[in-house]
Amino acid sequence: MKKIWIVALLALLLSACATSPTGRKQFIIVGDQQMNQMGIASFQQMKTAKKVSHDPKTNAYVRCVADAIIQQLPQKWRQQPWEVVVFTDDSANAFALPGGKIGVHAGLLKVAKTPDQLAAVLGHEVAHVLARHGAERVSQTLGTQVALQVANEISQRKMENPGKQKVLMSALGLGAQVGVLLPFSRTHESEADVYGLDLMARAGFDPRHSVNLWKNMEAASRGRRPPQFLSTHPEPANRIKKLQQHLPQALVLMQQARQQGRQPRCLQP
Repeated sequence: MKKIWIVALLALLLSACATSPTGRKQFIIVGDQQMNQMGIASFQQMKTAKKVSHDPKTNAYVRCVADAIIQQLPQKWRQQPWEVVVFTDDSANAFALPGGKIGVHAGLLKVAKTPDQLAAVLGHEVAHVLARHGAERVSQTLGTQVALQVANEISQRKMENPGKQKVLMSALGLGAQVGVLLPFSRTHESEADVYGLDLMARAGFDPRHSVNLWKNMEAASRGRRPPQFLSTHPEPANRIKKLQQHLPQALVLMQQARQQGRQPRCLQP
């Protein structure tokens, strides 16, 4: 049994080589078609469970910002139909899912106060999809489960004491959670920040507004954030620092976009 699990783990590792848009090596064992199906199904459930906004001005505004970004995506992603939905939820949140789904909570518009700031959020969320972060997270979870099963098989053979075995598995589970899954999630967030900055700039939005956005986010969430070590999101100060470091490159992309006539004029409700 031990050999079977080791072979399964090696097979996963050998078949999972991928590269993110920023050049980072990725562990992905889930196909795009599977992720699209999951994203579409999840979005449909959200539309059933959450109240959808039918305010025409709010929807037109959010759609305008989203469309400007979608038009600048690589052809594979641009040619698929994208659905954009505003939910009447007061939380400052937005998301994008595989399968061309974008959701925006109405509460976000109180924090993302300009079209450029909203573009920073949507660029970030769409970047998660293009970078296949969802597939990577699912793959990490599946890979971790296989590794833990291997460890369980080994521990059963080497430890006759059930109590000691339970302690070992608990420690391995916590180690996988803190040492693998959460740090990768923070990596995803930082990667989506940089890639998303480029996406909004290519659409003609001003990437400098991303800094103001995260300052607004920090002010809105002050006192409610967990420590960075156990958070899936970077601390706002660290996030802003990295955005500022990437701004010169993004500003060049914005200037090129505007020279080509791309400067979205999305009317706020």
